[in-house]
Amino acid sequence: MIQPTNGKFEMPTLPYGASDLSPVLSAETMEFHFGKHLQTYVNNLNAALPRSAFEGKSLEEIVKSSDGGVFNNAGQFLNHYMYFVQFKSPVANNIPTGKIADAIARDFGSIEKFQEEFQAKGAGLFGSGWVWLSADSNGKLVITQEGNAQNPLTKGLKPLLTFDVWEHAYYIDYRNRRPDYLKSLWNIVNWDVVNKRFE
Repeated sequence: MIQPTNGKFEMPTLPYGASDLSPVLSAETMEFHFGKHLQTYVNNLNAALPRSAFEGKSLEEIVKSSDGGVFNNAGQFLNHYMYFVQFKSPVANNIPTGKIADAIARDFGSIEKFQEEFQAKGAGLFGSGWVWLSADSNGKLVITQEGNAQNPLTKGLKPLLTFDVWEHAYYIDYRNRRPDYLKSLWNIVNWDVVNKRFE
């Protein structure tokens, strides 16, 4: 659970430097996407919390129970939080390991089929949003498309991995080539983080 500190949420501490994800995500993309877009969602959410029904609640609780502007900022904060902390410096042939690898093989047939379906759903989402790998209550893995600030938590799922398909996530580095961006992200996924979320 992501909890507020002294009534306010704080930006996540990244386990890498701003230029460490290059060339998959450039330092310029990190400056704007993490440093400006995400900071704005955090600021807006913090401004809405005092004397509201959501004051003191965890970020996940707010996402599950809010709507309107509070939900939009809380959802985008949670989505971006999970997106940014799941990465590491690029690794060639970076494939899933551990229990998540076994579950992917079980539910999708192979890692390659999973990646193809995940990329296709990310590329095929109309407008802005997110593509997610989640687990249902039985531990079965599912891929969902979530528009705008939506998160699989609102569907009773456990979110494990997400790729941001808002244009601001990729336009600096990939222009309008969303499929190229999605394919490149596999090189920076930290599967240890995904496995911890799956536990």
